[in-house]
Amino acid sequence: MPFLIPLMKRHTNEQPLKDVIGDLLKEYNLEDKLNRTKLTASWEKVMGLSVSHRTQEIFVGRKTLYIKLTSAPLREELLYHKDKIIQSLNEEVGAEVINDIVFS
Repeated sequence: MPFLIPLMKRHTNEQPLKDVIGDLLKEYNLEDKLNRTKLTASWEKVMGLSVSHRTQEIFVGRKTLYIKLTSAPLREELLYHKDKIIQSLNEEVGAEVINDIVFS
């Protein structure tokens, strides 16, 4: 007579890799830093090549995006669209990373 193993429900800790990485980022407090990096990297995609080529420096600090531009007229134009730029960048990252932009 063959040996039959009863079918038992297995308990596994299997999770999608995306969830595991997300948990690790939260555990080591790296999620915010990753989102800030994503945001600065998405500047060209969101704003286009024309604006990107006139951008000298870009960094995030204390929920504020700091942009140094080479063109004063462009700086003035972007000030008029500041709220839309904030919204577009946050949407691109998928999180509220910034709530203000300073153009210089």
